[in-house]
Amino acid sequence: MMMITNIRYWLSEHPTIVNFRWSPTQSWGSTWSFLVTAICAYIAAATVLHLLLSLFLRRSRRVPLGPIPAVHSLAITLISAVIFVGICLSAAAEIRDTRWFWRRTKTTPFQWLLCFPIGTRPSGRVFFWSYVFYLSRFLHLLRTFFGVLRHRKLTFFHLFNQSILIFTSFLWLEFTQSFQVLAILLTTLLYSVVYGYRFWTAIGLPSACFPFVVNCQVVLLGCNLVCHVGVLLFHFFKGGCNGIGAWLFNSVLNSVILLLFLNFYVKMHLTNKKKRKAAQNQSCSTHLCSISAGDITNESINVKNKDI
Repeated sequence: MMMITNIRYWLSEHPTIVNFRWSPTQSWGSTWSFLVTAICAYIAAATVLHLLLSLFLRRSRRVPLGPIPAVHSLAITLISAVIFVGICLSAAAEIRDTRWFWRRTKTTPFQWLLCFPIGTRPSGRVFFWSYVFYLSRFLHLLRTFFGVLRHRKLTFFHLFNQSILIFTSFLWLEFTQSFQVLAILLTTLLYSVVYGYRFWTAIGLPSACFPFVVNCQVVLLGCNLVCHVGVLLFHFFKGGCNGIGAWLFNSVLNSVILLLFLNFYVKMHLTNKKKRKAAQNQSCSTHLCSISAGDITNESINVKNKDI
């Protein structure tokens, strides 16, 4: 019981969390200039690294990283789990403390999770964890450099996706956008599972027999799509949602990411299907060859027996 009380205090009742306020003077990385500079620096660094490796190393040569990717996956797993628990406890505390006000406006906890009331400011518990989530997005960027070093692979989709995820996390706080609490809950839950799986496979344990990570991402995109429909309904039928302009902009960016991801998913599915078909054809041809060889051997034996 004491342990649960301590966890609740450190993750939702600590003065730093309760008194948090998103502002350029109090929050590191909360300015537009920082955001644009960070994204441009990330794209430039990844591109330059890829070009340098292409110039000075053979395509087949890989740069060994040792246990660094496994440690990175473990760190993101733990950070995502802490954010998930922290925002759960913080959302419960916010619902408890503001329930009296919601009775006047006829707002339900589920509606608040999807649609902040007009005039909501980015301060308090849930916005502290939204800020931590925003900062954690920069840790995810390291996977881009791991991919370049280990697999010599850099795609436009990957750069675009990582940049947009940082940008949308910034918009959540800057415009107090609705839906961010549920979005963070779903995303951190997914990251805890996906990066836990990546750590599992990185230390040499067996992997799944299907594309586990890609399927998890499809589930997340589907949940986000359903939640976006809920935000739209609440906005038009319940008096409006705060930060709806930023939500619309994010929806357009998410739609682009969804289209690019579906294109990648379909291509991957078709490629795997062709590989399986080619493997089946090869196994069938091998089987036929073995049968033909057996028939020839049997015929030669029969001829010898007749000669004898």
